[in-house]
Amino acid sequence: MKISADFTVIPDDFAKAAAPEYRAGGVPVISFPFYIDEVNPDAKYLHWTFTDPDSIPVCGFEWIHWTVANLPIDALMFDFNDSHALSIPPDFSRQMPAMIPEAVQGRNSSASKFLGRDNDPAVTMRYNGPQPPDKDHDYYLHVWATKNPLPGLNQGFWMNELLHRLRESGEQADQAGIFLTGRA
Repeated sequence: MKISADFTVIPDDFAKAAAPEYRAGGVPVISFPFYIDEVNPDAKYLHWTFTDPDSIPVCGFEWIHWTVANLPIDALMFDFNDSHALSIPPDFSRQMPAMIPEAVQGRNSSASKFLGRDNDPAVTMRYNGPQPPDKDHDYYLHVWATKNPLPGLNQGFWMNELLHRLRESGEQADQAGIFLTGRA
């Protein structure tokens, strides 16, 4: 599997400099586009995490920005004239519940009870764009592909549940990742 994007620095619309109409509760909520290529042909489902390892010195943990599970590959649009067979479009996080209701999104770090944020699912269970407070951060998008859906994951699952289900599945998941930079 190979993950790619048309950028190495996350564009402003999907990050800290997002316009007010691209925010909810002050948080950027329009997810960025990316591509998934060379997926194992036996794989039928995609799952991913988008996290900020550079947040560890700032807040003491790796910030979770977006988690997705049980996305059927055949529900995605295939364009055989494009070099990228699987394309995750911009704003997919907000559109996915209506487009592909069987896929689920988990909680991100904005759902933490320690932050005292509003419990708005548009902010706590969808994409949260990068907003590094101290310097540019490198964010990690990790994608897995499996033959079967991962059991027991419902809307609002936690990232650790996704990782446990991947391990418990008994499958050797196809996987890849990419680092993208978010500007301070």
